[in-house]
Amino acid sequence: MPQGDKSAYTDKQKRKAEHIEQGYEERGVPKDEAEARAWATVNKDSGGGNKSGSGRGRPDTHASAERGGRKAGARSAADRSAAAKKGWETRRKG
Repeated sequence: MPQGDKSAYTDKQKRKAEHIEQGYEERGVPKDEAEARAWATVNKDSGGGNKSGSGRGRPDTHASAERGGRKAGARSAADRSAAAKKGWETRRKG
């Protein structure tokens, strides 16, 4: 497939790339860069074009979406609970 040819992608992959591209543009990323990032994300999620025949495509991994909403270094609920218990014990003894 020549670079830039999107004929091997499913309609769903094309819609997904368009939606991701719009999100980047809303955040101020230039159009060309937004398009490149969007297709890179689609490729990472689905392993590239899937339009190869009925039932022959690979399922999406959604690898890029797994980090959504999480902040780097954020503590789990169990970690926060343990810290609260430790703080309570410290204050209670003092």
